[in-house]
Amino acid sequence: MNIGEVAQTSGLPAKTIRYYEDIGLIAPLRSGNGYRQFRERDLHKLRFLGRARSLGFGIEECRTLLALYEDDTRASADVKAIARDHMARIEKKIAELQAMHATLSHLVEECAGDARPDCPILADLAAEVQ
Repeated sequence: MNIGEVAQTSGLPAKTIRYYEDIGLIAPLRSGNGYRQFRERDLHKLRFLGRARSLGFGIEECRTLLALYEDDTRASADVKAIARDHMARIEKKIAELQAMHATLSHLVEECAGDARPDCPILADLAAEVQ
């Protein structure tokens, strides 16, 4: 398969596929004229990486997960630890987003939204952080 075919089949942009090659996540064959030749296993890795990235795993986590996936002697505990750490970061981000939402909701409720110049939203944004 060429890069266009593997991009369409994997659902990843060609630019992303080239990037994954540049950083060593995949290593397609090269034909005599230098064109990339993707094998089924390259496609499988790209789908794996696409799914892992869609779940928010970072590049280095994907690299580790891919190595674990390819290691028949892996311990599932290693995979679970990576997933748990990632979940903890997601939960922290959710808490931060909920706090931001609560603050903005309060400020929007306090703002009259009329022709007057006073605005609690702007006042809060201008307040010095202590």
